[in-house]
Amino acid sequence: MLAGLARDGGLYLPAEWPQFSKAEIAALEGKPYVEVAYQVMRPFVGDTFDEPTFRRLIEEAYSSFETPEVAPLVPLGDSGMHLLELFHGPTLAFKDVALQLLGRMLDHTLTARKRRATIVGATSGDTGSAAIEAVRDRKTIDIFMLFPHGRVSEVQRRQMTTVLAPNVHNIAVQGTFDDCQDLAKACFNDLAFRDKHALTAVNSINFARVMAQIVYYFWAALKLGAPDRPVAFTVPSGNFGNVYAGYAAKNMGLPISHFVVAANTNDILARFFETGTMAMTGVVPTYSPSMDIQISSNFERLLFDLYGRDGKALAAAMTAFRSTNMLTVGANALGGVRELFDAGRVDDAGTLAAIADCVKRFGVTIDPHTAVGYAVAQQHRRDPEVPMVVLSTAHPAKFPDAVEKATGKRPALPPRLADLLERTERVDGLPNSEAALKQMIEDRGA
Repeated sequence: MLAGLARDGGLYLPAEWPQFSKAEIAALEGKPYVEVAYQVMRPFVGDTFDEPTFRRLIEEAYSSFETPEVAPLVPLGDSGMHLLELFHGPTLAFKDVALQLLGRMLDHTLTARKRRATIVGATSGDTGSAAIEAVRDRKTIDIFMLFPHGRVSEVQRRQMTTVLAPNVHNIAVQGTFDDCQDLAKACFNDLAFRDKHALTAVNSINFARVMAQIVYYFWAALKLGAPDRPVAFTVPSGNFGNVYAGYAAKNMGLPISHFVVAANTNDILARFFETGTMAMTGVVPTYSPSMDIQISSNFERLLFDLYGRDGKALAAAMTAFRSTNMLTVGANALGGVRELFDAGRVDDAGTLAAIADCVKRFGVTIDPHTAVGYAVAQQHRRDPEVPMVVLSTAHPAKFPDAVEKATGKRPALPPRLADLLERTERVDGLPNSEAALKQMIEDRGA
């Protein structure tokens, strides 16, 4: 949790997945979200937190949500499709579900150890505001959040830049999200710099993020009849962390029939599931900016299984991918993946059409990322008898321009954020330069 990224640049994974029997899953039925969360996450935590402490951190994290359900499941008529609303936290995006907990876990641990840490993170829009909200004003943590200048929505940007807490540093980088992610990783890979500033990560490379996201797959499946009935999930995906949490849930025993990976025009993952080849192209700005990504950092975790859990082979393949922009897996590995994963893509025109269609058919307004999932889910339902859950990842008011273009109505921010566009901003510009970033951390950090 404190390291985030392993010292050799790799990602942490459990040596084995905790196993939940049908009886253990059934025993969670009807339990409140905080209890499901405790039971699902407990095996990962071990003795790091004692039971009263871990329960308290979970309860505090989810008391910040607007609904005690935390993640309401909304049926779309009698279509067999459901929206899992993950945007009821403080910053109106699914990242709150994990980061409200991770922020508290970090602060508790650092306080107990009388230590400080520096978070260096990259965001394509939502991770930044959720991470900042989770650690603002905490005495144990400084946070430096990188985002691509001009490539996040105004609401996303202001949710970061209007937090004027002394431990929060927002940095607009001249480049893409992938550039921001590379800068953050470069800081971690400089071990002397990493140790000096006690760097930690809150991106989904931090397994604690993935752990907290596993919970809502159990939660949704239980609502729809698990463990006696399988469920399918469609996930709008950029960095693959959200889908990977579902893959983890399936490995833990949850009866998930298949996953649908939904991409926008930046469709590197969709092309991989179709062809077995991951090939880099340029990043195209879209109405769903949180998915405007080519290098999905969590995808390495799935590739680890496809490479027979051979870390050295995967490391070599990823090094080659960085130099050639191309990675291909064998037919056997791809066959196994295709049994579990479908993938599809929707361009900007399709995204707007999906937003309009969801309002027309079901009276529900969705954001552009959810719209990508909604459209692709309908292309890839394997069995109409199996419920299809589309992860609804952000509140429509985070992307008011796209929603208004699709529906003719501008979605309003919730009352607690109604004055967001009038608040004072504080942000630093930075070139796409590792040296410039390190100098800023040296100058500003503890």
